[in-house]
Amino acid sequence: MKKNPNILFLMCDQLQASVLKNDSQCKTSNFDYLMSVGTRFDRAYTPNAVCSPARASLMTGLLPHNHGVLWVTHTVDDDQGRLREDNMHWAQLLENEGYHTGYFGKWHIEKSCEVERYGWQVNGCRCEVISELYKKTEEEVWGGQKPELNYSPVKYYDSPQGYQKSVFYGVTDIVPEKRPLGLITKMALDYLENFSGNDDPWCCFVSIPEPHDPYICGRKAFDMYEVDSITLPPNVFDEMENRPNIYKKAGRVWENVTEREHKEAMACYYGSITEIDEQFGLLIKKVKEMGQLDNTMIILTTDHGEMLGAHGLYCKNISASEEVYNIPLVMSGPGICEGIVSGARVGLHDLCQTILELSGLDVFNVPDSRSFAEIFQNPQMEAEYKKGYAEYFGSRIMLTQRIVWDGSWKFVFNGFDYDELYDLDDDPYEMNNLIDDPEYENVVKRLCKQMWDSIRKTNDYSLYRSNYPILRVAPFGPLID
Repeated sequence: MKKNPNILFLMCDQLQASVLKNDSQCKTSNFDYLMSVGTRFDRAYTPNAVCSPARASLMTGLLPHNHGVLWVTHTVDDDQGRLREDNMHWAQLLENEGYHTGYFGKWHIEKSCEVERYGWQVNGCRCEVISELYKKTEEEVWGGQKPELNYSPVKYYDSPQGYQKSVFYGVTDIVPEKRPLGLITKMALDYLENFSGNDDPWCCFVSIPEPHDPYICGRKAFDMYEVDSITLPPNVFDEMENRPNIYKKAGRVWENVTEREHKEAMACYYGSITEIDEQFGLLIKKVKEMGQLDNTMIILTTDHGEMLGAHGLYCKNISASEEVYNIPLVMSGPGICEGIVSGARVGLHDLCQTILELSGLDVFNVPDSRSFAEIFQNPQMEAEYKKGYAEYFGSRIMLTQRIVWDGSWKFVFNGFDYDELYDLDDDPYEMNNLIDDPEYENVVKRLCKQMWDSIRKTNDYSLYRSNYPILRVAPFGPLID
């Protein structure tokens, strides 16, 4: 009988898809290895622009309006942003099938951090209360005393007046092994050691909190990058004409950042990713040493991307830019094509279904997502995966956005300001908003219809039932033909 594949899930926080592209300036030898033996999805996207909703969608295959986590869990009242308990998670099905499961690192899916309730038998999460396993590792490495974090170079936020001073980016002398990414990797390595010579299937989920802002990296990694030689993308100094005014308002925080500082921030971000690459390399090496690489599915992805200076912005939340919604996704292992770059438009929530199918289990019967496992049997099937859909409800500042992709076209419904339309083939950096160009009215109409179809199909009642006169702010309504 064929053995269920093991699963090594390598999760980052706020990793930009561009770092995996062929022309990337970021140094990632282990990511490069995974791409050489697996499939890279260049048009993968997140269904939501912030951590908790995106991660909950990954686990359930549902869009945020259906799983209930609309915002990051630590910024709302106890009765808000709650995960609906009646939805199954893919790890629960793995557990039912006899998998050994362990989750290590950042959870940030729901408020309890009791991951055992969702199919993860070993809880290695670092939440408000650090797990006993994490504390033990911390004491072994630091002797119970955390070192001082002194950064050089360093850049702080100190504007607008009245906001707390905080770190924008910095370089530390503390090695990765003594920082969260190293401690999380160590816990995962210890977990994998249990399966040397063991035929039982396992799933090890490793969730690193980097390269999330502030962009902090070690000196060794930073020194791998020549700051002055870094090339900034052409949209860094975008004046954002005919874009939502809140984009411009958010950009005031960085309006005085110099070209050199943009490059230093990028070097720190890249340095952090290089450190993640090295730590994940240790896990890949461990699976090789265990002799289980041929029967292990390895997944590398993130919850959402990072602006990294695009349009003068950093972080995420404000803006529906590709730098945030386009995410890296690499998969390797049994039944997965080697050395392939796929143009299929697949979502992080679709990954839930795909993991189940590749593990030989039944997928969830929900309208929100679908497995894309068939692409590995026939890469030409990517032509059937042209459309995508995402939704955003804000975080701290509540905003309504819906994002629609169809081929090269991207439409952004902004309930609060200008809508957006881009041809990503002609305008990959989203510098030219075509929404008011009458030449593209039929494109807007078609993409609006696609948006309303997704809203109706997935029972997004709040928008679908917005027939009230003053709320008719979309270019075309839900009854458009």
